[in-house]
Amino acid sequence: MPTRNASAVWEGGLQKGKGSFSGASGKIGGTYSFGTRFGEEPGTNPEELLAAAEAACFSMALSLGLEQAGSPPTKIETKAACTVEKVGEGFAITTMKLVVRATVPGISSDAFAKIAQATKDGCPVSKALKGNVKLEMDAALA
Repeated sequence: MPTRNASAVWEGGLQKGKGSFSGASGKIGGTYSFGTRFGEEPGTNPEELLAAAEAACFSMALSLGLEQAGSPPTKIETKAACTVEKVGEGFAITTMKLVVRATVPGISSDAFAKIAQATKDGCPVSKALKGNVKLEMDAALA
C-alpha cells in the first residue's frame, strides 16, 4: 500500500507567526496562523484537514460496507467537525463529530445504522483517532 506525504513550514513565534503546508500530490495546500487555528480568522488549519480526512475516509468505507451488504449507495454526504480545545496547559483535539446522510435504495434504517456504526469504528482514519478523540455520529438515510 502507498505512503502519502505532506510537509509544513512555520515561521516566527506562535501568535505572530505563519505557516504553510502542501501535499506531495500538489492537490492540497494552504496557509495557516494562530488566528485561523485558535481564533475566528478566515483560513485553514490542521483541524480542518483532519476533518476532511475523516469525512472522506468514512464516506468511502461506508460505501464499501453498504456494497458488501448488497445495498450499494447512490450518494453519501459526510460532514465532519473537528474540535480543538484548551486542555490543561496546552491544546488537544477532543471531538470529531460526523453528520452523515446517505441515499441507499432498498435498505432499512436499522441495517443502515448498523453498517454506519461499524464504519465509524472501522474506517482507517477513525482507527487512527480511536482512544484519543471522542468520535460522535449522526447518520441517517436521506
